[in-house]
Amino acid sequence: MSLITKKTTGNQLPFNRFLSQIKILKLYYKNYSTLHSENPNLNDFSNPLLTKPPHSLGEPHFVVPAHNMISTQPSSRRSQSPYSHDDIVSSNKMITNYIRMVDLESAREVFENMAVKTTVTWNSMLAGYSKKPGKLKEARELFDKIPDSDVVSYNTMLSCYINNSDIKTAWNFFQKIPVKDFASWNTMISGLSRNGQMNEALELFSIMPEKNSVSWSAMISGYVEANDLDSAVHFFNKAPVKSVVAWTAMITGYMKSRKIELAENLFQKMPVRNLVSWNSMISGYVECGRSEDGVKLFKRMVGLGMIPNERSLTSVLLGCSNLSALGLGKQIHQFVCKSPLYFDTSVLTSFLSMYCKCGDLGNAQKLFHEIRRKDIVTWNAMISGYAQHGFGERAIRFFDEINNQRIRPDWITFVAVLSACNHAGLVDLGIKHFESMKRDYGIEAMPDHYTCMVDLLGRAGFLQKAVDLINGMPYKPHPAIFGTLLGACRIHKNLELAEFAAQKLLDLDPNSAAGYVQLANVYADMKKWDQVARVRQLMKEHKVVKTPGYSWIEVKNVVHEFRSGDRIHSELDLIHAKLYELEKKMKLAGYVPHLEFALHDVVVEQKEMILLRHSEKLAVAFGLINTAKRDEIRIFKNIRICGDCHNAMKYISVIEEREIFVRDTVRFHHFRNGTCSCGDYW
Repeated sequence: MSLITKKTTGNQLPFNRFLSQIKILKLYYKNYSTLHSENPNLNDFSNPLLTKPPHSLGEPHFVVPAHNMISTQPSSRRSQSPYSHDDIVSSNKMITNYIRMVDLESAREVFENMAVKTTVTWNSMLAGYSKKPGKLKEARELFDKIPDSDVVSYNTMLSCYINNSDIKTAWNFFQKIPVKDFASWNTMISGLSRNGQMNEALELFSIMPEKNSVSWSAMISGYVEANDLDSAVHFFNKAPVKSVVAWTAMITGYMKSRKIELAENLFQKMPVRNLVSWNSMISGYVECGRSEDGVKLFKRMVGLGMIPNERSLTSVLLGCSNLSALGLGKQIHQFVCKSPLYFDTSVLTSFLSMYCKCGDLGNAQKLFHEIRRKDIVTWNAMISGYAQHGFGERAIRFFDEINNQRIRPDWITFVAVLSACNHAGLVDLGIKHFESMKRDYGIEAMPDHYTCMVDLLGRAGFLQKAVDLINGMPYKPHPAIFGTLLGACRIHKNLELAEFAAQKLLDLDPNSAAGYVQLANVYADMKKWDQVARVRQLMKEHKVVKTPGYSWIEVKNVVHEFRSGDRIHSELDLIHAKLYELEKKMKLAGYVPHLEFALHDVVVEQKEMILLRHSEKLAVAFGLINTAKRDEIRIFKNIRICGDCHNAMKYISVIEEREIFVRDTVRFHHFRNGTCSCGDYW
């Protein structure tokens, strides 16, 4: 049975109800790890000796007894120093607190100033180095100086090797641990699992003297990460005790495989759920294209008193972006303003991205300047926002600012920069940045970069250069790149190249509806109706179904969806009346319908009727009727806006004195006073 029992269209998205259920926000940051476990007293085991390590890790220096497991107990020896036990405990706590704040320098200063150090002191400092990648040398030097190292010392050092991805050294070190407890074995198994060495992890797991829930969870999680769902299911079913980690790992695995119902059933059966479990379901819904269900589950989670963390917010904000639910996103923003998470850079960057994708560039800019510690992800989000909204020059200025502040761009930065050049028609600048990636920054061009460049060249009319770029790619072209070329061919009405691109696209992806539809549109533009009919017949023969185009608008926290020629909306009569009124005013102002965008072989009057009832026009008419005069109108489409609707929006913005935002699959269009932010270059 599905977690979501009611599915609606035009969904209301109220948030105040669950906001009122939270009286006090106390958000804690916790490190979750499968490397920690309980350590009960254990008897000796009489299992066989471990005579060889996992095969890819090399031969051990010596044999390790399989019964070599102990429980970790605090030392019974007490310091005989004149220093107070309370002073030592207090200093140890200071070291621990500094480490939690990732302030190793301060922790080390306290450590060095301690006249008397216990093994706990040394282990606490070692844990700080262990948790910070790149500090392996310092950790090893510290470990070698510990006067009375215990099993915790060894386990912490082992964890440090694993956290620095030095698995071979970790294995050799594991062999040398004098006595091993559960954590020793589990740390090594988890390390192998996390590094994709599941065969080696299985070998070690099979000879482990005794296994606890952490051992089983490490194997299940490892198989999920390795995309071996069958093995994960086998271990999950076989595990005598299933921890919440194991349940959550299986939910993640099912979601990754898009087996949503199985994930839902497992979530329902969980005896205990933690925040990670909820996050796994929420993010899974969003990543599987069911953002509405993800948002609903987030609200249910908070209503039950669970306090969201950074992962929760990142997922639900991506859901808001996908749904274009700006109102809900703003309410979550108000909610987070009252919590410590408001100072978290990644959380604020998620809000920034949400505002950009929902069309509120003003709030995105304001938030960007409020973020105190900006990382490259923050800069990328803002550059991408400018690119998507068509402000190419602003995006380029931000890229220059990154270089001025000596922040190193990554491959995503260049996708954003090339997209900005593409939307603004800055061909020469785009070529310059594309060529500088490898030369100046050592970044290899990836498929997304080539797609941007093909689109940039194609839109500007350099179709042959776009083809040459595709032919010169260092790897096999992907379907999207030919879809991009096909779209450019339609703009420039190049039938021969369009047929070439369509054939290449369909060779790579025979079930691509986009390939058939784009080619049919090219034929329709050229009035080749017999060829349009042929393409549509091919779609039927191959059972390819076109994704229907639709538009939606959010008014008073309710999302209203429209399809072209919609016949079911409750306010359809009022909408049609408004459109007829607008049509008369637009024609008086000089509007002429672009009939080539009515892709049917019918008479002129029918074509005009089809155009007037395109989904984006229905949505804008509804918005004009149901919002206050001069309010901005934001419309969203699942396909590109057509040329006639683009032209009509410019007239409507003047007649109604409204600013209209339309987001399609490519970019935002800001219509104001008869012009569009794209400058009619799209």
